Amino acid sequence: MAVVNEHIEHELAAELVVDDQPQSQSRSLANIGSLGISMIVHTALLVALGVFTVTPDILSSLNEIVFDTEPVEEIEVDELITVELDVVTDPSETLTNNNLTKGEAVGVENGANAAAFTAPQLDPVVMEALNPVIEIEGPSEAFLDFPTEQLLDEVPEGTLGNPRQVVDNYDQAMDRITQELIWMLDRGDVLVTWMFDQSVSMKGDQQEIRERINRVYVELGLTEKSDSDHLWTAVTSYGSGYIRHTKKPTGNVDLIREAIDAVPVDPSGLERMCEAVIATVVDHRDYVKNRQMAIILVTDESGERKTNNAMLEQAINTAKSVGCRIYVLGREAIFGYPYTYMRWRHPQTGDVHWLQVDRGPETAFVEQLQTNGFRRRRDAFSSGFGPYEQCRMSVETNGIFFMLPTVEVDQVNGQADKRRYELEAMRPYLPDLSSRFEQLSLRGELPMRTLIWQVITDLNPWREDVRDVTEVRMSFSINAQQFVAQAREEQQNCIIYLRYLARAQKMMEEAYELRTKETSRRWQANYDLIYAQIVGYQARIYEYGAALEAFMRNPPVVPAVKPPNLRLVDWDMRTTTNLVTPDISQPYIDKATELFELVIERHPGTAWSARAEVELARGFGMEIIPDYRAPRRRPPLPPGTPRIPIPKY
Repeated sequence: MAVVNEHIEHELAAELVVDDQPQSQSRSLANIGSLGISMIVHTALLVALGVFTVTPDILSSLNEIVFDTEPVEEIEVDELITVELDVVTDPSETLTNNNLTKGEAVGVENGANAAAFTAPQLDPVVMEALNPVIEIEGPSEAFLDFPTEQLLDEVPEGTLGNPRQVVDNYDQAMDRITQELIWMLDRGDVLVTWMFDQSVSMKGDQQEIRERINRVYVELGLTEKSDSDHLWTAVTSYGSGYIRHTKKPTGNVDLIREAIDAVPVDPSGLERMCEAVIATVVDHRDYVKNRQMAIILVTDESGERKTNNAMLEQAINTAKSVGCRIYVLGREAIFGYPYTYMRWRHPQTGDVHWLQVDRGPETAFVEQLQTNGFRRRRDAFSSGFGPYEQCRMSVETNGIFFMLPTVEVDQVNGQADKRRYELEAMRPYLPDLSSRFEQLSLRGELPMRTLIWQVITDLNPWREDVRDVTEVRMSFSINAQQFVAQAREEQQNCIIYLRYLARAQKMMEEAYELRTKETSRRWQANYDLIYAQIVGYQARIYEYGAALEAFMRNPPVVPAVKPPNLRLVDWDMRTTTNLVTPDISQPYIDKATELFELVIERHPGTAWSARAEVELARGFGMEIIPDYRAPRRRPPLPPGTPRIPIPKY
C-alpha cells in the first residue's frame, strides 16, 4: 500500500455548515486596527523588548536574598527603551541575516538562536509544488512472521461503518458486539479474533473482557465446553511485536479465556497496531476462505505514529481483501494533539512521573496549535471522537468504533475535563476520515486550510529547528549572572516569536473571506480558535519579556530558606491577571477576549469552546515567583532489591 512520504511526516511531527452570522464577525474583524492590534503597535512592542539593559547595581541587587515584601513596581514602556533599536520590517530578512539588533544583549551573543527559526511561508495562495512522492513499503519481516504474498488486486467495496458509537462501559459494547455477531452468523460461519494491546495500562481491561466473554457466547447459544464450528475465536496481541495466542481458532470458551490470560505486558511501550492488524488477517486467512471474519481490537492508545502513518492504508486493504470487519473498543482521542500524560508514582521512591501516552489526534493531520503559547501542550481536552486511524479502519471495513469514556483519574486534566460533549452538538464537527493522501492532495484547493496547517507547523515546538524560540524558559536560576543571561536570551527569542505571531495574525485576517466561504463547521472552528490564540499569545509573550525586565530592574528579595527545611531552588514564571505593561498589552487582550468569547458563542459544548474558556481563565499577565522545595530524601532500598523501572505506556 502507498505510504505518504515526508510531507505527511512533517505534518504529524507538528506531533467547518456555513456561518449563520458572517456580518457580525466581519464587523469585529474590521475593528482590529482601531483597537490597537496592528503592525504599528506591534513594532513598538518589539522595540521595547529588543533593547533591555541591566546596570551593575541592578545586577548586584539580584544576589541579595533577604526578606522584603515590596511588590514589583510597574514600569512605563518608555522606561524600557534605553537604546535605539534598528527595527527590521521584514521578519524573513531578520531570520536569514542573523542581525536582529545593532546592540548586544547582556550575556547573550548577538542574534543567538535567530537562524534556527526558519522564515515562515504564509502565502495562502495554493501551494504550487504539492506532488508528494509515493513509495511502496511492506510490513517489517522481522515483525510479521509470514510470507509477503501479493494481496488481492480488487478490494471489495462495502458499506461504511460507524466511526463513533459512544458507550458507557464494556457491558454496552459487548451487547452490541453480540448483536453484530448474531447478524453475521445469520449469513454464515464466522471467525472473530480478539486483538489486545500489550501495554501495562490495559491489564484491567483485558480481565474485564475475559470475565464478560462467557456472556457473549451464552447469548449466542454456545456453552463453555462446546467447540462450535459456526463461531470460531482466535486471540492475538501486540506491542513492539505480535503474538498469536491460539494455535488455531477455537469455539471452546475455556481455551479463549486461557489465551486472554496469556497476553503479556510489553515493557517497550510500543504499540505497532497497524502491523498487528495485517499480521492477524494474514495469519488467519486460510481459516476464512468459507467464512466471515471480524477483528475486535481492544486498546486505550492510538498506536505508534510512524507505523500508523506508513501502514494504515495497507492494514485497511488487507482486512478488506478477506472481507474482515474491524471493531475497536477504544478511548476518546485528545483534541488536536497526539499525546496525553498519565500520572504514575514510583512505589519505591515516591517520585511522581507523567508518562506520555499516544492518544490521538482525532484527525489525519493535527489541526490545532501544538503550543500553549510558551511550551508544547500538555493538556488533555477530549475531542469527542476516537483516534483517526482506529475510526478510519472501522469505517472502511464496515465495523464500529466503540468510544469508551475517558475516566482515567491519573490523566492530565483528568478531573477537570470529564464532560462528554453532546453528540448532536458535535455531529457537524466530524473529522474527515478519508485517507491522508487524499487529504494532502486536496490542500491545493483549500487555501485557508493550507494556511492554518502552515501556521501550526511553523509554531510546532516538537520541531528541533524552532524549539529554542517556540519553547520559552519558565524557570530561571537564582544566581544573578545566570538569571540575566537566561533572561536576555529569552527576550531575544521573544522578538523573533512576536514577529512571527504578528505576521501570522495578518495572514489570518487576510484569509477571513475564505473562512466565510468555508463549508466545514470543524474548519470554521479551527480558524476561530487559532486566530484568537495567535492574538492572545502575543500579549502573553510580550508580558513575559516585560516581566523579566521588571524583575531585573526591581528584583524582589526573599529568604533563601524557609522553615522547616524549604530552600529556594529557582525563580518560576507563571500567568496572572496583573499586567506589567497594560498600555501595550491591553489592546491585544481585549481583542483576544472578544475572539475567545466568539468561539464559545459559535461552538458551544465542543472542544473548541472548552479550550477558549481555559485560555480566558489563564490570564494574560506574567509574574516571577520564588520556588521553594524540600531536599529529597529517598528511602534506601534493602540490599539486593532491584529498582523498579519507570514503565512506558
